[in-house]
Amino acid sequence: MVVPRPSGTTCHTGTSILTGIFAAANIIITTETKFLPGSLSSVNTISDSNLDDFAVDQTALTLVKNTNLYQLQELGRVEGVISLLKSDAVRGIPSDDAEDIPKRIRAFGSNVYQKAPARRFFHFVWEAFKDLTILILLGCAALSLGFGIKKHGFRQGWIDGGSILLAVILAISVSATSPYLQSRQLVHKNIQIEAVRGGKKQKISLSEAVVGDVIFLNCGDQVPADGLLVEGYSLQVDQSSMSGQSDDIVEISDDQNPFLFSGTKITHGSARMIVISVGMNTKRGEMTSQISQDTSEKTLLQARLEKLTSLIGKVAAVVAFLVLAVLLVRYFTGHTEDENGNKEFNSSSIKVDDLISAVTGIIAAAISIVVVAIPEGLPIALTLTVSYSMKKMMADKATVLRLSAAETMAFTTTICTDKTGTLTMNQMTVTKFWIGDNSLEQEAYSSKISHFVLNLIQEGVALNTSGSVYKPSLDSEIEISGSPTEKAILWWAVYGSQMDAEKVTRSCSVLQFEAFNSQNKRSGVLLKRKEDSTIHVHWKGAAEIILGMCSSYYKPSGVVKHMDDNEKGKFQHIIQGMAASRLRCIAFAHKEIPADQYRLDLKQKIMLQEDGFTLLGLIGLKDPCRPGVWKAVKDCQNAGVNIKMITGDNVFTAQAIATECGILKPGQDIFSGAVIEGAVFQSYSDEDKMLNVDNICVMARSSALDKLTMVQCLKKKRHVVAVTGDGASDAPALKEADIGLSLGIQGTQVAKESSDIIIIDDNFASVVNVLACGRCVYHNTQKLIQFQLTANVTGLVINSAAAASSRAVPFTVVRSIWLNLIMDTLLALALSKDKPTKELMEKPPVGRTNPLITNIMWRNLSAHALYQTIVLLVLQFKGKAILGVDDKVLGTLVFNTYLLCQVFNEFNARKLEKKDIFRGLHTDKLFVGVITVAIVLQVVTLELLSKYLDTGRLNCGQWGLCLGIAAMSWPIGWVVKCIPVPQKPILRYLLELKLESKQE
Repeated sequence: MVVPRPSGTTCHTGTSILTGIFAAANIIITTETKFLPGSLSSVNTISDSNLDDFAVDQTALTLVKNTNLYQLQELGRVEGVISLLKSDAVRGIPSDDAEDIPKRIRAFGSNVYQKAPARRFFHFVWEAFKDLTILILLGCAALSLGFGIKKHGFRQGWIDGGSILLAVILAISVSATSPYLQSRQLVHKNIQIEAVRGGKKQKISLSEAVVGDVIFLNCGDQVPADGLLVEGYSLQVDQSSMSGQSDDIVEISDDQNPFLFSGTKITHGSARMIVISVGMNTKRGEMTSQISQDTSEKTLLQARLEKLTSLIGKVAAVVAFLVLAVLLVRYFTGHTEDENGNKEFNSSSIKVDDLISAVTGIIAAAISIVVVAIPEGLPIALTLTVSYSMKKMMADKATVLRLSAAETMAFTTTICTDKTGTLTMNQMTVTKFWIGDNSLEQEAYSSKISHFVLNLIQEGVALNTSGSVYKPSLDSEIEISGSPTEKAILWWAVYGSQMDAEKVTRSCSVLQFEAFNSQNKRSGVLLKRKEDSTIHVHWKGAAEIILGMCSSYYKPSGVVKHMDDNEKGKFQHIIQGMAASRLRCIAFAHKEIPADQYRLDLKQKIMLQEDGFTLLGLIGLKDPCRPGVWKAVKDCQNAGVNIKMITGDNVFTAQAIATECGILKPGQDIFSGAVIEGAVFQSYSDEDKMLNVDNICVMARSSALDKLTMVQCLKKKRHVVAVTGDGASDAPALKEADIGLSLGIQGTQVAKESSDIIIIDDNFASVVNVLACGRCVYHNTQKLIQFQLTANVTGLVINSAAAASSRAVPFTVVRSIWLNLIMDTLLALALSKDKPTKELMEKPPVGRTNPLITNIMWRNLSAHALYQTIVLLVLQFKGKAILGVDDKVLGTLVFNTYLLCQVFNEFNARKLEKKDIFRGLHTDKLFVGVITVAIVLQVVTLELLSKYLDTGRLNCGQWGLCLGIAAMSWPIGWVVKCIPVPQKPILRYLLELKLESKQE
């Protein structure tokens, strides 16, 4: 058992590491001491040999879930827990013992969560079985099977009913495919976290975290497991995911509330934590086990297609009901005859079996109208389209988190993009260094800069940073980690000024640290030197902001000079010069705090001081533009999409980068209002913001609020806005935007979870690829709708007319299901996988309120549906007289001609507007293959499986007739595309005419 640590070993923020080292040395582990009620049980009760390696078990580590400070006190506070888990507050768990991590996993579990079991395919099959049409068809199949076997024996009697049953099973399987595929489309996220193991900071997957790991947390990170605060500064955590309350921000401190919960988000500050519970042993794990997750999500296009399908289904149901009523009336009034010319219904002599069989046939004929009319394949085809586009986006370095985003990109009119890492390489190097009014080269650092000033600069770099410098041994290379900006500054200090980071860090104690945030654009540290106990404050950040805090500056010799307005103007000129050269300008400032002005309770007040500082120096960081970014911006502009750059950089740096990237055109600059600072934009009235927002191309020195405000203004002006973001502060703008695009490399977990799509490589060119894929999804969907509606309208008219006249429908239930299988799967597949084309990126964005079926589509499908309907009606009612064939062959001719018409019309659907429907066909192997398979299947079905579809065999001349009628779709399609159509949607035009007539 664990003896409570000796009194006096309290832990204070900023000193917990040193305290922990001394406290760990005083902790005594024994198996004899007894605890008070509610304390830990004896270690001897742990039977698992793996637990014998650690002086505490998982039961004792539930203190975070219970937020039990008393229990933590018994364990020796945070330092005691670290020691019990055989970890180290600074170096983390050992890295030289290969068995250490497996032991921890066996003893305390792994950091994975039980997920709700994925729905199997048979679940969706069962859901499809509940459809009313399917149930009626199954009833018809059962009756047909029973009466057929009774009348003709099993050998021949099972064919009609069995064929319907088999066709229904196939239809159910196809219907279940769409939701099944959708449930497996979303990609699971692999979250990376920073841990220290064996003294080396490294990136690991969240699932690889083990009990005892020391994890680094920064603003925007997700807490990977339950743990305790080791060391932290101004740490605030959003616990809304645990509490269910919105904006549940909690302050974390090592004395009052050191508890950190898995899944919560860091909203401010930075910290190190010790992991004490992982996976299902965490509070989040308990909640996860009680929640069943449903990943089904209706996208905008799916909802619109379901509405369209439902409308067609209702029309078909009304027609089928009317036909059913007509057929029943004609049957029971004796107006129908059998094949021998006798009345089918005779109340005095008809048998019950014959009556039921006849009524079943009538119901089946009516149902066939519904089956052939409803475009069941549209949801499946859309799912295939979205699925294919998501794979294409993944290949183009984008991960879709929300299915609707893949479609919404088609409507995008404006993209608000970051600069760093998106338009630029995010590979920063220090190229300029100024002390006072002297620009210094790297070789002159040691000779021209006084030792005193150089020490101050190194102190401000090594301690005022979220990065780190690590050297495993004397002979090994130095490893530098952190954000690109921090890495560049640390690299410059280590290799340029020969900074010994470890020596500088050991020489001081950090009392308070303020992490960089987009609002203040600076970071600061309050420290105490060990050699003389003096207190110092260092600030680092945006040059003009730091310059505003300074009243003096250092010369390279170490002399401090007063900074009047004239001198400040000189520095501003230097900053503007570097900015105009596309450099990011960073300034360093320092102030010593007199001993009589410092008290522990005044740390925060001292950090808030913003005057009386001495400027140490200025550096300029070069971040080159990405190759190809100019072309990507140009492609967006050609596609009618506006690009707005929103950055925290200096206005001159922002203007220079935007000009190089092609965002700014000649004549667009600060004076024209195309380049503006965030503070200026916020100073506008609401009316001025709405008036100027379209004209703004670059917003510099912007905050998270500025970005959010711009998105809101653009949406009010009916723009469809996509926004890129990487920090926790970007989360509101990412959520507000129509499409949130987070950055995969430098993006925080908060930003990623607030977004719809993750740009894996942070590259703006990948954003353009996502835009093209979104347009492709929409365009493919339109092609599918035109193709499917042409077939469904024709089928509805033909079957309804035939059923109402003679009850002998050319598209029986089995044939209708077969047609749906060919059209809704094979032929739809060929159209659903078309790739993005250059032509798509040369059109303006699609209006979100624009009708899904455009005037061009109405023109095309109306012409083809009219042609097919006329030809097939002539065949249906005059075919016997013209061709001299019997009823069975006639029905087969109508059935075969209808299917071949859809196959040939598939070529027309490839190009909605262009007349050259064969362009690119030789490279579209999928399309050619699908067409070939569809024709082969139809031939095999008619020639070898005719008894199951109740069709007759066709001779060569009849096959030639079917192919000739179908092939006429090509010249008709060419002629129809010569007919111009108005731009205004026809339905909107008719509505306006109706309103005008009412007003008159």
